[in-house]
Amino acid sequence: MKKSSLIGHAAEVYDLVLRETHPADSLIDTFFRSHKYLGSHDRRFIAETVYGMLRHKKRVEWLLQSTKEKFARLMPEKRSYLTCLVYLVIIGNEEIGKLIEEVKVEGEPDLASLLNDVVTINTEFQNGPGAILKSAERLSIEYSFPVWMVEQWLQCYGTDETVKLCESLNQPAPLTLRVNTLKTTVEDCQRALERENIQSERTKLSPFGLNVKKRMNIFQLKIFQDGFFEVQDEGSQLISLLVDPKPTSKVVDACAGGGGKSLALAALMKNRGVIHALDTNTHRLEGLRKRIRRSGVDTIRVRAVEEQTVPADLINSADNVLVDVPCSGLGTIRRNPGMKWSVTPETVAELNAKQSAILHQYAACVKLNGRLVYATCTMMKSENDDVVENFLAGHPEFEIMEPSTILKRYELESLTKEKYFHLSPHVHGTDGFFAAVMRRNG
Repeated sequence: MKKSSLIGHAAEVYDLVLRETHPADSLIDTFFRSHKYLGSHDRRFIAETVYGMLRHKKRVEWLLQSTKEKFARLMPEKRSYLTCLVYLVIIGNEEIGKLIEEVKVEGEPDLASLLNDVVTINTEFQNGPGAILKSAERLSIEYSFPVWMVEQWLQCYGTDETVKLCESLNQPAPLTLRVNTLKTTVEDCQRALERENIQSERTKLSPFGLNVKKRMNIFQLKIFQDGFFEVQDEGSQLISLLVDPKPTSKVVDACAGGGGKSLALAALMKNRGVIHALDTNTHRLEGLRKRIRRSGVDTIRVRAVEEQTVPADLINSADNVLVDVPCSGLGTIRRNPGMKWSVTPETVAELNAKQSAILHQYAACVKLNGRLVYATCTMMKSENDDVVENFLAGHPEFEIMEPSTILKRYELESLTKEKYFHLSPHVHGTDGFFAAVMRRNG
């Protein structure tokens, strides 16, 4: 397909992602299913370009706005198309002259001039006298994040760490697998992938993970359909380790969703004991049932629950309770860059109330001397430390357990020396996660 048509498709998908509330990966998959004439190279260009435009949205838009009169003269119906061109020049380092020859946008005689202006403005921004000033506003433009988000990270992490965090969140995430040790070993799974000409390497932290070196549709493989592995971020795999169930334990996964952690827990428990996987979303639980059958697990009990209710039969009964609450999901921006623009301070505030309520409700399921793990996939202190501190202030029967004491058996105690467990992409190469491990005393 010609470059001009590919860019047109990318601009169409980009508009769709900005307009709809569904995640970008879901919308892109739907678009490809309705455009079956697109080849694999076409799909790869469109997907990578759309994700890149979402990652660098604010910077590209700021550069366009800075061209003033030329941007104002752009035809509205072509703005996303031209936004794509700016992205390809500034971030993709494509040569302006060659790109214009390939696309030939009718009705835009000033296109070459506009793109050259954008390059000049970008160079001045990067090398000008303000380059050493790392204000929230500047970092917001440079790395394309909302100002309020950058401000919160600056308060928590300081300038240098915030810069590294923003840089890492703008990089694509690796394709990481969790090997299903109920059916195979990590080594055997790796060899099975090699027979499919798929190269992988062991994850650095998770004892059950493999990173696939080249992105592909892994779900078509027979070894996936046979339940040899699940796609799961390495950080998510480590959260399951912190739950630390015994093979005979009774476990409650309070917000199971698609069930990735329930399945990981079942493998840790060697398909013994019982896991109650609860969620309010019946559609996601249907997906979990399919994954359970594929994985060969028969100890997970899937149950739909109503909001603000806890099954009476689970009160004071569980050895381990995982409360992986709904959160802003900002730790997964590498996978869903559109999330940058859909999360607001207001949505975080709404989530805080829900997170505290869910933690309070499901703490009632923990029996005496049992463990409660609160987890999120975000790096916002208000969703993490603050929620746990508020909970502990009202529940003196719970005390914090240091995560390192649990991780020691996997030789991972060096991951944290603090009372809470934090993972971040720029330090650990995982998605951003938080967890607090608590024990219920008498």
